[in-house]
Amino acid sequence: MKKSRITSIGAIAATGLLALSLTGCGAGDPNAAGSTDASGKERITVGVSVYDMSSFVTEGKEGIDTYAAENNIEILWNSANLDVNTQASQIDQYVSAGVDAIVVIPVQADSLQPQIAAAKAADIPFFDVNASLDSPDLTGSVQPDDVAAGEQEAQMMMDAIGGKGNVIILQGPLGGSGEINRGKGIDNVLAKYPDVKVLAKDTANWKRDEAVNKVKNWISAFGDDITGVIAQNDDMGLGALQALKEAGKTDIPIVGIDGIADGLAAVKSGEFIGTSLQNGTVELSAGVAYAAAVVRGEDVKKNPVYLMPAITAENVDQAIEHVVTKREDFLKGLTDLTNKNLVSGNIAFEGLTGQTE
Repeated sequence: MKKSRITSIGAIAATGLLALSLTGCGAGDPNAAGSTDASGKERITVGVSVYDMSSFVTEGKEGIDTYAAENNIEILWNSANLDVNTQASQIDQYVSAGVDAIVVIPVQADSLQPQIAAAKAADIPFFDVNASLDSPDLTGSVQPDDVAAGEQEAQMMMDAIGGKGNVIILQGPLGGSGEINRGKGIDNVLAKYPDVKVLAKDTANWKRDEAVNKVKNWISAFGDDITGVIAQNDDMGLGALQALKEAGKTDIPIVGIDGIADGLAAVKSGEFIGTSLQNGTVELSAGVAYAAAVVRGEDVKKNPVYLMPAITAENVDQAIEHVVTKREDFLKGLTDLTNKNLVSGNIAFEGLTGQTE
């Protein structure tokens, strides 16, 4: 086992870390660092920086906190608010603090090269989770197959409109790996359907309110010509849904990705034709669990990939139980699920209809 780098919370405070939320069992206890729990796992500290507090990340933080509390991990938490410089500063401070590992959901794929180099020089393992960084010097990676997710949602839309019509596409923040790879998957499918035209495509930065305004403008421009909405995440799809409702257009199919609570509700109500479940609770807990396993020298499969299950009317009730109605019960079993998934390598498995362990 690797001895914790941080001997007291005071050592962290001295570095001037901004807006850190200390979570997990023993957080704030100056005697906790380096201690072992009942299972013999030595306490470690993981610095986490996320691109923004989207609905997906908010759900994921609860998963991280749950796993950390049960596995002797202290979490230092920061959101970059979609600003690359802010995220770089947060990671600089984690390096200065001497955390045991750094986990990042990056704002942009081509960012943070000096920070990765500094972490490497300090022998601090560095992991990208959920969105990728362009660097050969990362210790490890836990990523969704965003190309497959883009293909999955685009195919749902093609099936819904019969392979003919006009679609609008809402993108994530330009330059992020999620936007790039989900877009690639969408393009792969659209290339097979020459009778489908893309009327407009632009970013709404994963945000519901930005999507409302974007789609209102597109409704003004294209009106009844719009026959489908492909949103690279559920929040933007829900923004599109609001704009379409306000315009009196309730029969235009919408598809999203992530399976957040409101997105699942939209699938159940029929307002979305489907989504792809990227359960932040499951994926982000797996990211921290993987980082902790590497730090502790445990044997796990390298760089596990999260393959999102399709959510339709057939299995949406199960997904809603895991994300909303029986969430407390789901969280109680999260550590066991996460640890089993790390061993199998199928980190997206949660027992939904259509999934195989």
